[in-house]
Amino acid sequence: MNQKLNDERVERASRQDGTYPRPQLVRSDWADLTGRWEFQSDDADEGLSSRWQLREHLDSQIVVPFPPESDASGVGEKGFHPVLWYRRDISAHDLIAAGLDAQRPTLLLHFGAVDYRADVWLNGQHLGSHEGGSTPFTLDATHAVDHELDLQSLVVRSEDDPLDVEQHRGKQDWQVEPHSIWYHRTSGIWQPVWLEAVADLHLVRAAWTPDPATASVSVDLELNKRPAAPVRLRIELSHDGEVLVEQTLTVSGPRTTTTINLDRQHNGQHYESLLWSPERPVLIDASIEVLPLESTQPIDVVDSYLGLRSAAVGGHQFLLNDRPYFVRSVLNQGFWPTSHLAAPSAEALRHEVQLIKDLGFNATRVHQKTEDPRFLYWADRLGLLVWAEAPSAYQFSTTTIRRMVAEWTEVITRDVSHPCIVTWVPLNESWGVQHIAHDAAMRDYAQALWHLTKSLDPSRPVVSNDGWELTDSDIWSVHDYDGSPQAIADRFRDRAAHERLLAGFGPSGRRMRLTDEPDRGQPVMLTEFGGITYAPGSEASTWGYSVVGSSEVLEERLAALMAAVHGADLAGFCYTQLADTLQEANGLVDAARVPKVELTRLAAIMSGTR
Repeated sequence: MNQKLNDERVERASRQDGTYPRPQLVRSDWADLTGRWEFQSDDADEGLSSRWQLREHLDSQIVVPFPPESDASGVGEKGFHPVLWYRRDISAHDLIAAGLDAQRPTLLLHFGAVDYRADVWLNGQHLGSHEGGSTPFTLDATHAVDHELDLQSLVVRSEDDPLDVEQHRGKQDWQVEPHSIWYHRTSGIWQPVWLEAVADLHLVRAAWTPDPATASVSVDLELNKRPAAPVRLRIELSHDGEVLVEQTLTVSGPRTTTTINLDRQHNGQHYESLLWSPERPVLIDASIEVLPLESTQPIDVVDSYLGLRSAAVGGHQFLLNDRPYFVRSVLNQGFWPTSHLAAPSAEALRHEVQLIKDLGFNATRVHQKTEDPRFLYWADRLGLLVWAEAPSAYQFSTTTIRRMVAEWTEVITRDVSHPCIVTWVPLNESWGVQHIAHDAAMRDYAQALWHLTKSLDPSRPVVSNDGWELTDSDIWSVHDYDGSPQAIADRFRDRAAHERLLAGFGPSGRRMRLTDEPDRGQPVMLTEFGGITYAPGSEASTWGYSVVGSSEVLEERLAALMAAVHGADLAGFCYTQLADTLQEANGLVDAARVPKVELTRLAAIMSGTR
């Protein structure tokens, strides 16, 4: 098939401007609810008993989606306030912008993330609750809309106990003031909020799994409910305006999986033209329509996209599209001085991805944070590999396990279709399982998370516990902050050195492996190292693994260290870190994203071309 799409459909999901909060399931009409809301902390936790959900006004204001601890929110209150209330009016204009009409009478209210628990009311009617500080949720607001009112009252209560170490809080400090490597908290609403009107029957999920070897793509499709009568799902894949394939199937249930063959890919000499990689981030657009059996008028239409690529390990190499691929990664905490874990703008997310590429990296490890899907969109579009890591809890308990399994499942469900994500990391440095070497329950938990992750997504490698004390793992990842280039070169010199390292205690004094899993060709990667601090004029509390006093010395240290890393027998690395984060001032760029050494010289060092 070689026809062109209609002009109005050429610019699809792969070419969006990066503002839509859910970039792989796009509808044309939506209402952005970010901006100024009413706001009030509830330190006495009296709001529920006093029915604050019915109040006409709250006492102060906040700019959503910035956390109240941040300056960007207009609040800037960094103390402990576990319970927060938000309120705003939804206008008739908002309902129109969302597309609410006779054909789309169902009104969905979407939240990108609320840390940590949320309850939501519209016009005093409780719409629902959600637990998990990093994942999205959607509530049906249809029956709570009062069309006799000019304004609909939307109220959100969030609860985030800063002392609850069974929450998956990542590097959000449990102390009032940030210390060591921890930083200010992010409470309440910290990702976009938006309205969207849909038909009574509509698509809620499209999950893509490419298989380049068989020239096919599998897609899991989910409707919001079982249709009253069978309906058709029409799927169209295209690239650069050219239709690649069109496929229609009839379904009678809410969920289905189908495989789409890409005939063009059977030409082996033309095979690589559609493959996604950081060097050629080709995206394939997808349109999905829900249609009645006897009509050509769609009930629902969504746009999506996918990348045709594979990620695996073998022969002690990381494999991208079944070819050895050396991973040049940088640790990225995704923290911003004015807005904390929330990005200061949608454009800032694009800039962050481009900055990482400009610094000579082809990958990033998003550390102790579930990143905004719009960041993942730009990684997909601009070409950047991502290691997706779960924020850690600090205490091992049945509550921690329950919370992790639920939220981690939601993370994978949300992000599984992004081609940029090539590795999952459920645990880091034994955080929350500090005694894993001696506690069988903790080992079983880490092993179970590895199996759970692979069962939810068999298509990507999984690191069981990044850094040390690994159970079964697809990658042997090592953290080594030794400042001696020679020590790094010796430790990772060859396979024999790797086996000595993995069989014993690592550079941090922890056992490296906790299982006797036979060699499956897992690669060895140096996934944290460096951490060199250069922070002129900083306070004495500035933290790093080593400190230099000038940009010239920083450049010399980096060059020597990276020469050792590039010369070692490794499948990849992850340098610590991209940007300064409060007192942890060991970034290649400062908190404002200004490079500490001239950009092109940094890029040459990190890419190994110097």
